[in-house]
Order: sequence, then structure tokens, then C-alpha cells
Amino acid sequence: MKNIAILGSTGSIGTQTLDVISRTEDFKVTALCAGSNAGLLEKQIRRFHPQVAVLYDKERARQLASAVSDLPVRVLSGMDGLVEAAGLPETDVVVTAVVGMIGIRPTMAAIKAGKDIALANKETLVTAGHLITRMAAEHGVRILPVDSEHSAIFQSLQGQHYRKIHKILLTASGGPFRGMKRKDLEKVTVKEALQNPNWDMGPKITVDSASMVNKGLEVIEARWLFDAAPEQIQIVVHPESVLHSAVEFEDHAVIGQMGPPDMRIPIQYALYYPQRYPLDVQPLDLFQTAQLHFEAPDLDTFRGPAFAYEALRAGGSMPTVLNAANEKAVALFLAGKIRFLEIYDIIAECMAAHTVIPDPDLQDILNTEEKTYHFIQNRWK
Repeated sequence: MKNIAILGSTGSIGTQTLDVISRTEDFKVTALCAGSNAGLLEKQIRRFHPQVAVLYDKERARQLASAVSDLPVRVLSGMDGLVEAAGLPETDVVVTAVVGMIGIRPTMAAIKAGKDIALANKETLVTAGHLITRMAAEHGVRILPVDSEHSAIFQSLQGQHYRKIHKILLTASGGPFRGMKRKDLEKVTVKEALQNPNWDMGPKITVDSASMVNKGLEVIEARWLFDAAPEQIQIVVHPESVLHSAVEFEDHAVIGQMGPPDMRIPIQYALYYPQRYPLDVQPLDLFQTAQLHFEAPDLDTFRGPAFAYEALRAGGSMPTVLNAANEKAVALFLAGKIRFLEIYDIIAECMAAHTVIPDPDLQDILNTEEKTYHFIQNRWK
């Protein structure tokens, strides 16, 4: 039996992780952590009986502690609570499914405590990949990707030698606006941006998919996960989302992972790795699928990947600026305060104004995030 802690248990990945766990007796939940959704977290506590629960919101954490006072669970709050939950001695695997750079410190705490990481928090590697990968190597910790694309690459590399990679083929659905041009995107609404054709995700990552900033962030993540140079990572638009990504080797053989667009598959693979077990999902029917299509991305219209490659070339603290600027821009868009295309404008201006810190430590990264937020607040009041 494996003991699992879930950071971000009330979000899309967190709830699907608990769905996977609920179907077997192979796992025990040691910790559940959420931002502010006290109602759902209480239900999860009563269902899975963790020894620790964390609500980042301190007031709601106090209310939750009162609501579950009949149970033997410690309720913690804030960053200190996340860090403690991530490093519990009993835990074997920490699922990092929180959204944003809030995931960096607890991920580091889990690595220092020798826990394997089932990574769904891409911001951790985007902004601190040089720190996280070095730390994982020092502590003998495995980073097991949960994102469908990175899980597919990871699966395709099993039994292979990473140095034999010629190219990583990173697939993208294209989102709800695939095929549109800039003039078509001038008046798109939040509701339209949240209509992903294949995947059921949270609002922030769904907007990122629509802008293809998400795919750019995944390029940076792949660079650290697989020790690949930026020029080895090629984005391929694949609207059916059946081939989840692939690897081309030096002999030009291509190995990829296919399956239905269901996040429970990569989640379960990370939890059980290196074993596979049955999973009750709709199987892939190639006869029904009939055809698969592949397209080059329109990087002039969807500027997200171009920003990512630029950030990788600049190195240092620049990926943090990209990530922070996008987080704030998406929040403004979801609140109806800016238009969709202004997401790109905000990112571009923030990156242009930044002076790169070549080898940032954690405090440099957090300071860069804060300065980027202040720049946006002053520029887009």
C-alpha cells in the first residue's frame, strides 16, 4: 500500500486522483490540501480520513477545524501547513496539483523529505526547474509527470536512453479557437475561451489552452523533465487528442502513447509506476476514431509558444516573468477586465521590461513574481 498526499485535492486533478484512489485499496490518503473550498474538502476528509488537512485560507481553516472536530484529523493553514503536509514521514508520494507558484515550496519540502513527486503543478518546473531537478537528483527522488503530454513522453521513453532523443513531439489540441486568426479573436468571450473541445480542466488552464500559453509552459517543463534542448521540442497540433505526445529517436523511429482523453490514465500511471493496473475508462476505439490529423501551430496568432521559446533562450528568471504575467493576465481576463488578445500584450510588455537574473535562487524567483505583478497592476489599473 502506498501513502498519498494530495496538494490541490479540490481541483480538477485532485478530484480525479481521489477518484482513481477510491477504486482500489492500494492507497491510503495521508494529507489533503486545498485553497479555500472548505465544503468539498470536508467531504473528502470524511470519505478518505487523512491525518492532516490544509486549507490555505486561514479563516476557513478555523471553520473547517470546527466542522471536523469529531474526526482525528489535524487541520492546518497557509504555506506552513502545505509544507508540513508535503513532508509527512508516512507519505510515499506527493501529488502536486495546486495551481500557480504556490506549489514550489511544498514541492521542495517533499523532495527534501525523500518523497516521490507526481507532478501536475507545471509552474514549479517552469519557474524553478533548475532548482527542482538538481534537488531531486541529490535526494534520489523521482519526478513522475501527471500532465497527459509529459506522461506520454515519459511512457514513450521507458526502456530507452534519454541521450538518444532526436525530437520530442509535444501535441496540442489547438483549443476552442483553432484555425482562427487574430481578427477573429478580438471579441471572443470568457465563456467561449472556456469551451475546450476535448479536456475537462479548471478555468485557468482552459484559458491557457485557448491561448496556447499552456503549450509554451509545457515546452519549458519538458526541457527540465527530459533534459532536452529547446530546439528538440516541437509542438504538433492534434485536434483529436488521441496521440498524447511522442518521441522521435536518433534513428527516426517514433514512439508515442495513445489513449482516450482521460486524465485518470496518466494520474494512475504516476501513482502505480512502474506497474500498470486496470482502470475503468472508455477504451480507445480506432475504428470509431477513423482518422488522426496533425497540423503546424499558428504561432503568429497564438503567441504563447513563442514567448516560451524566448524565455528559454533568455534563461534565468525570464520563465518566471512569463508565468507570472500570464497568471495575472488570465485572472484579469476571467474577471472581464481585459480582452483575450491583451493576455499576449501583458506578457510581451512584462518580458520586455525585465532584466534577467542569470541563476535565480528561490527568493529571486519569488521576488521576480512579485515585481511582475506590481508592473501589471501599475500598467493595467
